[in-house]
Amino acid sequence: MTDPALEASRTWTPAWPCPVGSVLGVHRRGAGDPTYRVLADGTHARALRTPQGAATFQVQPLDLNGEIQARAWGPGADWALDALPAMLGADDDVSGFDPQHPVLAAAWRRLQHWRLGRTGLVMESLVPTIIEQKVTGQEAFGAFRKLVRQHGEHAPGPLGLMLQPTPEQLRAIPSWEWLRLPVDGGRSRPLLAACRVADALERAGAGSPEEFDRRVRTLPGIGVWSSAEVRATALGDADAVSFGDYHVAKDVGWALTGEDVDDDALAELLEPYRPHRHRVQHLVAASGNGRPRRGPRMAPRTHLPGSTR
Repeated sequence: MTDPALEASRTWTPAWPCPVGSVLGVHRRGAGDPTYRVLADGTHARALRTPQGAATFQVQPLDLNGEIQARAWGPGADWALDALPAMLGADDDVSGFDPQHPVLAAAWRRLQHWRLGRTGLVMESLVPTIIEQKVTGQEAFGAFRKLVRQHGEHAPGPLGLMLQPTPEQLRAIPSWEWLRLPVDGGRSRPLLAACRVADALERAGAGSPEEFDRRVRTLPGIGVWSSAEVRATALGDADAVSFGDYHVAKDVGWALTGEDVDDDALAELLEPYRPHRHRVQHLVAASGNGRPRRGPRMAPRTHLPGSTR
């Protein structure tokens, strides 16, 4: 049971009509994510490891007074509440973003209050991102869910959430356990390599996105896609583009030109939107203007131990 002294609450008044769910929702790794829950009243809750310890925080949607009410539990409760404005996009600067393309302009009119949040927690984003490399979302979310449930810990507070394993806990998992999740060696090896330098990566996350990108990509098995995903969620980098993604180039190409494009063409299409290229990527995805899904979904692989047919 959580010590009442480790409970805290906060009221925050954002300077814009902050859409709590759509900002925080980018951190949810599938509907069964044990670290994230959406309550019946629309409240969003997350469990995470802060520099001051474990925390669970619960954030209510913007109320009629323009206020956001939040509660938190655990040793990291105050840290989480102090960081909440940044997580909800208070530091995201949208000045200069004025998309003229009709599709983007319409999407921006509808989603103009969305902001890119910044957690400041590198490993919290990097671990699930590596698990998502080169596999279907179904497989990645399932593996992350098993990882947290089998090797994580119960989070503080009354909501029953769980915490991701620490880097030390991840390094203690034997190779055959990774395969049973299933996470193949092509993902577990770079994940463990990142765990060995976790403190250095967290420090790098406090610097510029460009320097973080350079440093994280020196690790074997971590490329431009993983770096961009982490820079967006942990660092709030509004210019991070997920090159190498199965859908992003095709979706942005379809929205802006009516045709599928590759990464080279994607780079050309997005160049005029610097330093807001990630904002374009998000608008296309969130507005549903991407390429129509005509075929069956990719099936998860079944040749790994722990996979199901």
